[in-house]
Formats: sequence, C-alpha cells, structure tokens
Amino acid sequence: MYAFEIERPSTVDQAVKALSADEAQPLGGGQTLIPTLKQRLAMPSVLVSLTGIPALRGICRDDAGRMCIGAGTTHSEVAAGAGDFASLASMAGRIGDPAVRNRGTLGGSLANNDPSACYPAAALGSGATIVTDRREIDADDFFQGMFDTALDEGEIVTEVKFPVPEVSAYAKFEQPASRFALVGAFVAKFPDGVRVAITGASESGVFRWNEAEAALSRDFGASALEGLTVASDGMIGDLHGTPEYRAHLVKVMTRRAVDAAR
Repeated sequence: MYAFEIERPSTVDQAVKALSADEAQPLGGGQTLIPTLKQRLAMPSVLVSLTGIPALRGICRDDAGRMCIGAGTTHSEVAAGAGDFASLASMAGRIGDPAVRNRGTLGGSLANNDPSACYPAAALGSGATIVTDRREIDADDFFQGMFDTALDEGEIVTEVKFPVPEVSAYAKFEQPASRFALVGAFVAKFPDGVRVAITGASESGVFRWNEAEAALSRDFGASALEGLTVASDGMIGDLHGTPEYRAHLVKVMTRRAVDAAR
C-alpha cells in the first residue's frame, strides 16, 4: 500500500465535491479496489468513501412497481430485503462468502463491471435503470465492455431501479475458489417478452443472448433452446476453461435458469 487521504462524506453532494479533487477515486465496499491498491495497480491520492451516506442505502418500490435499491446497499442486505424479487435476492446471497457479502455493494459491483460479476447479469437481464448523481442510464447502454461503463469521471451510481419480472432465475456455474461466475445466466420473463443476460463468458463483458430471447419469447421452456448454438469467438479462455467450454456453458446455464424460473 502507499499513503493516500480518505474523505468520508455524509451526503451525495459532498461525495461529488470530494471526487472533483485530482486523482480522487470512489470507494464502495472495497472488494475490488482494496486488492487493486495493494498490488499498486491503482494509486489514487484520495479515496472518497461512500459507505457513510444514508441516502445510498435501502430497498423500496416506486410507483411503477420497480424495486429500487440504493447503490450502497450490501449484498447481504439485498439477499435479506429483496424477497419480492426472489431471483435477485437468491443471486445476492450466493455472491462470494459472508465477508464479501457484508462489505460489497450493488453500486460498486455495477460500476466496476467485472466480466464475471453477478449483478451486471441481473441489471441487464431485467432491463434495470442505473441512476447516478447526474442522470438515469438504461442497463442496455450502461455496460460498454470489460470493466467499462457509461459512467463519466466522478459520476456516482446512487440507485438501481429493477423492473420485477413475472418469473425469473439466475443460474451460475461457480469458480469454486472465488465463487465468481465461470458463466452465469439471468433469465427474466415479462409480459412483452423474455430477456437473457450472460456473465462470465465474454471478453466484452456481460451481454444479452438475443437468439435465446427470441426463442423463449415464443415458447418459455428449455426445449425452445434446442438447436441454438453460441459461437466461441470472443469468449474468455483461461486456466478455468477454454472459449469453447464457456460457449457450451452459456446454453447449459440458460437452460437451468429457464427450468428454475418455470
């Protein structure tokens, strides 16, 4: 580690002001940033902690029936409090281990956009809206590549609004040590169609599997996926699995998610 300053704002406005300093970086639960600092892969001069801002925590419903979750809400709080969106609560309860779930936050996970993280699949798969201190961003526009989002410098995620589907499920093939998704599939059925979001598989990060969405919108059953294939081009290849293996898992996990949702 190395010397840096820590700011602890109590409001979003104070946090935005603190982040205007040179080389300032926001700190949520720190589950990714702190290890990054230890390895000196990032060296900000100021860390702006977002954990002491009450407005960034909590779960409620808005007038449109969406589940609105503060960006500073931890995984364990989502698991305990998002029961009306059972698949989201179940997903949160399977992230990492208890230490990670009690510190990691929804907003931190989405802003980091790790290609193997779970929350991006839920946000993209449900068609969520990511709210910041400046604007609202559709999930389809928010995720722009591995560790890349539509957030501007100093912009803070404050809330995420999740439409609650008729039925949904998340199926994850875990990397057993980290419990990240080797491949995860989030399937959500709405009155106007089905959304399928895949995490852990692609070098470009979370993505929608459009062919599966079209097939499942016509017939919401695992049999609708028969005959569909996923190209291995652009899939992640590492010591945990080849691109071909991950492409295979995309279909397997999607089938499992559909079966679980039904």
